Amino acid sequence: MADFQKDMSRLNADLETQGGRVSELVLRAAESYFELDAEKAASVVADDDTIDRVDVEIERASTTLLAQGTTDEAEVRSILTIVKINNELERIADCAVQIAERVLEQPRREEDVPETFRVMANSIIGMLRDSNRAMLEHDTELAERVLAFDDTVDRFTREITLDAQQRIASGDFGVPFGTGLLSVARAIERIADHCTNICEQIIY
Repeated sequence: MADFQKDMSRLNADLETQGGRVSELVLRAAESYFELDAEKAASVVADDDTIDRVDVEIERASTTLLAQGTTDEAEVRSILTIVKINNELERIADCAVQIAERVLEQPRREEDVPETFRVMANSIIGMLRDSNRAMLEHDTELAERVLAFDDTVDRFTREITLDAQQRIASGDFGVPFGTGLLSVARAIERIADHCTNICEQIIY
C-alpha cells in the first residue's frame, strides 16, 4: 500500500508538471500569433514532442498502477481521472501547435488582429491556468467557475467568427488573414472545451 501511494503521488506530480508545461506552450503560441514571431512559433511546434512523450509516460504509469490490483473505488477513479486529464492536456497542446503553425504559414500580415481576439485569447489562458490550479488543489468550486466561463468563450467565438466573415466579404480582411483568424479562433475555442472537460473530471 505504501508503494501504491508513493507511485500515486509521483503520478500526480507528473500530471501537475505536464499541466504547467502545456499552459506555457499555449501562452507562447498566443504570443507568437499576436507578435507574429516565427521563431517563437517554431519553438512551440518543437516543444510539442516533449508533451507527447510525457503524455505516453503518464498513460503507461497509470496502467502500471492499475495493474497493481487496487480494488478501492476511489483509488481506481483517481487513476482514471489522471488518464483522462492527461489526454485533455495533450489535446490542448495540439491546439497550441495549430495556432503556431498559422504563424509559420503566414509569416507577415498587414491587417490588425481585432482587440476582441486578444481578450478571448487571454481568457483562455486564464481558464487553463485555473483548470490546472483546480486540478492541483482538488478545488471543485474553482472548477465550477471555469465551467461557467465557457459560455463567455462561446460568445466571443461567435462574435469573432461573424466579424471575420463580414470583413472577408467586404474586403477589409484578406482571405489568407481572415481564414487564419478563423482557424486560430477555432483552436482557442477547442482549448476552452478541453478545459471544461478537465474541470468536469475534477468535479467527478
